[in-house]
Amino acid sequence: MSIKIYKDQAANSIFIEDANGAQFVNSLQASVPSTTVTITDLARQIDIVSNADHTDFVDENDDPYTGTATDVCNQLNAIFQSAGTPTTDTPTITSPLVINSVQGSIINYELTSTFGVGYEWDLSSVPGLTTVDGNVRKLVGGSGLASGTYNIPVKAINYNGEDSQTIVLNVSNPPFANTKSIRLNQNDWLGANAGILQNVLGRSGNGSGSSDAWTISFYFKAGTSSNSNQTIFFFGGASVTNDNHIRIRYRGNSTTNRNISFQYGSTFNNLTLTTPVGSVQSGVWNHYLISYDGGTTGAASGSINDYYSRFKIFINGTQVTTTNTNNNFGNTSALNGINLRIGRYSSGNYLRNNCYIDEFAIWDSDESANISNIYNGGVPLDLSSLSTSPVHWWRMGDGDTYPFLQDSGTANNCIFVMNNMTAADIVNDVP
Repeated sequence: MSIKIYKDQAANSIFIEDANGAQFVNSLQASVPSTTVTITDLARQIDIVSNADHTDFVDENDDPYTGTATDVCNQLNAIFQSAGTPTTDTPTITSPLVINSVQGSIINYELTSTFGVGYEWDLSSVPGLTTVDGNVRKLVGGSGLASGTYNIPVKAINYNGEDSQTIVLNVSNPPFANTKSIRLNQNDWLGANAGILQNVLGRSGNGSGSSDAWTISFYFKAGTSSNSNQTIFFFGGASVTNDNHIRIRYRGNSTTNRNISFQYGSTFNNLTLTTPVGSVQSGVWNHYLISYDGGTTGAASGSINDYYSRFKIFINGTQVTTTNTNNNFGNTSALNGINLRIGRYSSGNYLRNNCYIDEFAIWDSDESANISNIYNGGVPLDLSSLSTSPVHWWRMGDGDTYPFLQDSGTANNCIFVMNNMTAADIVNDVP
């Protein structure tokens, strides 16, 4: 029977494997009582190998130690001496005390020390991280950890003492990538809890200033339908006739009249701003931003231009001149969220013939001054990296699992549900 003995360089410890199993030990000494070899654990004053034939000893490659019993004894003591001494050497952890990882990645870390024999981890704060069977020094897993900083207490121990340290695990967000969007056709729509956005898009009266301000940003690729009432976004009351609401629609009624119409208010009391003729091209991705400064929106005829000026519409980073109309010189009353939809008005007016929406974001502030940073030259970016992050932000496919579209904004609490759609409507067509 062979007795495998060698020095584990990473752990700086002696590895012994025989009929009794495998173990890491230090503080060893080999001797030749007669013609056989004995190995004594000096710290515990016990023999862990007794009177073994010198030809039984092999190294990590299963190559025998050569020579006489005395030669083998000397070879073993040479490695025993370099790995530890009986009473004076305590462990020192030598592996890095900081681990940097990215969310979704597998962590592969090995703890090393001088003179370490035993190792202990406290992994209670890092679910999904575990040690490897047969090698307690090796740590793997952690792909499910959220971004953040985790502290992991660890010890290296031998018979003379221990070294206690804290390993700091930093899990960062993965690099930003925009790979998905949502495709909508007739009867397809997204719905969410409007009440969650009440403090963002709603108001209690006729605009109290910056506290009522908001910004809506999104990428839109129009389909081929000539329908003039294709709803991109709707937020507001149950009755579109009597209740106030925000509506953004695509008017695709002809190749020369395709544009965006924004309505604020009810059917009978509203402001409507419409982008120039031909400002939307079928089959082309464009970025749109609509902002509201939170000011008053009605209802004196002499102030109608002030009411219009509360809103700005940008296409591809540039503010456009709008055609403005009104009913009863605007709206002075509260706006309460009962319905929140993408792709549907109160009961119809769907997007049609392969329309696409991506990177839909809402701020609770007027971000029109930051349009260049949000538009980013037409390249979608990580909106959380901006000086003011959106309160709500739907990636429209990236990181989502059908039928739920997660909220990546700072509030992180409003989930859209895909209605009359399939997983195939999460597509790879992006700006």
